[in-house]
Parts: sequence; C-alpha cells; structure tokens
Amino acid sequence: MKEFRLPDPGEGLVEAEIVTWRVAEGDQVKINDIVVEIETSKSLVELPIPYAGTVTRLLAAEGDTVDVGAPIIMVDDGTGTATPAEPAAPAAEPEPQQPATDMGEEIEEGKMGGAAPGGRVAVLVGYGPKTTEAKRRPRKAAAASASQREKESRQEAREAVGKAFDTSQPVSRQSDVRTPMLPLHAEPSGAPLPGPGRGPGEPVAAAGKMLAKPPVRKLAKDLGVDLGSISGSGEGGIITRDDVQSAAQVAPESTAASKPAEPAGDTTQVVSVAAVAGPLSGQITRIPVKGVRKMTADAMVSSAFTAPHVTEWVTTDVTATMELVEQLKGRREFAGLKISPLLVVAKAVCLALRRNPALNASWDAGAQEIIWKGDVNLGIAAATPRGLIVPNIKDAGELGLVDLAGAINQLVSVAKEGRTQPADTAQGSFTITNVGVFGVDAGTPIINPGEAGILCLGGISRRPWVLGTGGAERIEPRWVTTLALSFDHRMVDGEEGSKFLADVALLLADPALALLF
Repeated sequence: MKEFRLPDPGEGLVEAEIVTWRVAEGDQVKINDIVVEIETSKSLVELPIPYAGTVTRLLAAEGDTVDVGAPIIMVDDGTGTATPAEPAAPAAEPEPQQPATDMGEEIEEGKMGGAAPGGRVAVLVGYGPKTTEAKRRPRKAAAASASQREKESRQEAREAVGKAFDTSQPVSRQSDVRTPMLPLHAEPSGAPLPGPGRGPGEPVAAAGKMLAKPPVRKLAKDLGVDLGSISGSGEGGIITRDDVQSAAQVAPESTAASKPAEPAGDTTQVVSVAAVAGPLSGQITRIPVKGVRKMTADAMVSSAFTAPHVTEWVTTDVTATMELVEQLKGRREFAGLKISPLLVVAKAVCLALRRNPALNASWDAGAQEIIWKGDVNLGIAAATPRGLIVPNIKDAGELGLVDLAGAINQLVSVAKEGRTQPADTAQGSFTITNVGVFGVDAGTPIINPGEAGILCLGGISRRPWVLGTGGAERIEPRWVTTLALSFDHRMVDGEEGSKFLADVALLLADPALALLF
C-alpha cells in the first residue's frame, strides 16, 4: 500500500480543500494520472499520483480541508506478491521499513516471494527447483531494467506534483507569461477528456461524475443541488453555472425545509450551505467563508485598517484611446488576441510609474523603510467563480504592446479557469481594477496588500464634452471615462499621487504622447 500525502503548495500555505476526486475506490490508476483537484486560498490545482495500481481508499472527502502532509489516498501497487509466470526468489535480509514522510522520499521496492520452511526455495506448484541459472540472468537484468524504469516514472510523477506548486521558476516576458501544468482554455472545446482508466468513447467523467467544470461542481455543492438531476445545456452535455442556478431556484421547498435551521446568532461557523424560507417568501443562503473568499476578506481588512487610504478622481476624454484600440484590432501583430481599452490603460500605467516611482513601492514595517521596486509587476484584479484574485504580469514595464496584450489575455484566461498559481499572485507592485465592465462609473478601490496604489477604471461611455478654447468652444459627443486612484499616504504624498493620475489621464487622452515618456 502506498499513501499519497498532500504536498506543500508553498507561499506559506498549510492546508487545502479537496474539491473534486477524479477517481473512486477500486479504480485503476497509472503514474501521473490526475486523481484529485484541490483548492488553496490562492489557486485551484490538479494533483497527479506518483504510483500505479488500484485505489483502495480515499482518506478525505470532497469539501474537507486537509493539512499539508496528511495522507489523502491509498493505492495498492501490487508489490509483495509473487508473479504467476516465474518462481519466487530466495528471501533476502529483511530491511527496516521507513514510513514515507513526504512525497519526495524514495519509494521502497517490494520483494517478490520468499523462502519456504526448512530453507528450501519456494517454487510454484508443478515445477521443481531450478538447477541452472542460465535463464535467470536475463530475467534479473530485465527485472532490474523494469525496476529502473519504474523508479524513473515515479520520479517524473513527483516532479509533476512539484511543478503544480512551483513558485521558483522565472516568468517569461513573452505573451505566454507562465506556462501552466496542463493546457488551459477559457472555454471547453469538443468532448471532455475521459478520466483515468476510461476509454475515449465514454461520455461521463471519471468516477461516474457528471460533466461539469470544478467551479460549477463547487457551486452545485454550495447550493445543495444534485448534479445527477440536471441535464447540461452546454456543449457535449456539460452542466453550466446557469443550469445549476436554475435548478437551485426551482428546488422543492420540502428539501430546504427538511434541513435543520442554523442558530440565528451564529454566523461565524457554517458547515454547509442551507437555504431556508425567509420572512418575505425569499431564501437565505449561508456560504462558508474559506479559500479565496477568506483570503480576500483577511487581506482587505488588513489593508483597509493598516494603510491610510487616499482616493482621487479624474474624468478624461479617451476618444483617441478608443480609436487606437480599433486600429490595433486590424493589425496582424495582434491577430488572435483580444484587444480592449484595458491594454492601453495598462501600458499608460507602466509609463506613468516610470515617472512616478513612489507609486511602485511597498512599506517595510520591520525595517521602517519604503522600498521602491525596480520592476513593475502589474496586477489585474479578476473576478472569478472562486472569488476575487489579483494575478500579476511580471516585468510588465519591459513588455512591448504586443507582448503585453498576450500577457493580459493569458492572465484573464487562466484566472477564469480557476488555474492561477500562487506565484502568479505574489510580488505584485501595482494593481488595476476595471469596474467599467459592469457599467459602473467609478469606485474607491482598496489597495492590494504590499502595494502602494491601485487604479480603478470606470465605464467608458459617450458623453457631451467641451472642445476648443475661448470663442472656439463647442460641445461634441466623446468617449469619456473616470479614473480613481487609491494610494497609501504613508508612502505617497498628494502631489505624487496627483501627478501619476494626471499622467495616466494624459496618455489616455493622447496616446501619441507616450513617445515623450
């Protein structure tokens, strides 16, 4: 029996939630098969198994929070039993058993067969003892070769698990910012891949689970919806978020009524999501605060009550930026990339930070120092099914417009899939949040912890605008937006914050001025 223990995801994280098991007890697995999907407070990660064999026991249930190093699955790899096709070898000197303390330890090879009582060599029924070893030499060599291949395969599996949490690899400055462990796509294409041990023609996921993405399965679990009772409306029968939400709205009242009501005053400890009838014939939904939601809550409270926030606004004409966006969409360099005003805003922010480095800084409370950062690791706040996360583009200030567009596309795609890795959210230096996509004019954003400022991009809409000066003034419809900048007043004075905001507004009003920065 081999125990697979929850590996250390790094970044100071000590636990993870079991989101989805891809296998069930009795399933056959191969080395490197994905067996479980876990969620830390920063990412959703698929874990490969470093063993081959039969799953004998799942040691944690979906929804359980497991400590790093705790065993989560047991696999019978078949070692310790004689192979029917060849006689057993003499017993060797017993070796002390060492329990595996982490997945990086060497896996002890099982011994085949043993000695019979009286010192006779144990043989299979119907065969006598071997009188020559002429034929046994190649078998030993073959066995040794197979053993070596098995060790190499297991080592590859361990390395694959490590890559799932790798935070040490440098990030490329090309458009593919960070290569994920598995191919990622914003939307599913074709039929879903079968799980371990199943053929390509089977229309259900591993372990008999319905076809649904992990965030959708988690939503169904939170809302108490049985996926088995839903017909998927997505491509290939995939169950979508709308399917789950629709099923939750039409759920029988008896189901909700049968669940025990939570104490009215207890909102700190919630073990499940329970819908109960409200005083206005509505529903009350309790959502456990954990994972990304818990991390976001802790971070925002810490930032709001630690950094003295100051927020400034400016409304600017961005007609020239909108015209530039349309021109870029027609250029072959940007073929296949989604181009939006956010790209121009990101470039303007990088250029403005170059002239106003106080906004690209952090506060070292222990040393009582302000740290001006040499590189711009530009964070883009992303709303995902798992909550708000802020992955960042490493060295964004050094990227050309094409590479920056590719980096933003990759960042958003991976975030929507829930596959953002811990390293992609670490070491950020400045953040952009785009509330304009929701039709909101502006906001007062809270600074991402460890940074000096955050820029909020409001909705871009057609508004009457005064053009010209003196007697040549006229009113025309123009594309207009409002920018809001929040900054940490411990590090950034009002003058520095105002100059930065003015620079960004100026570049959006006339992108050609970027040649002067």
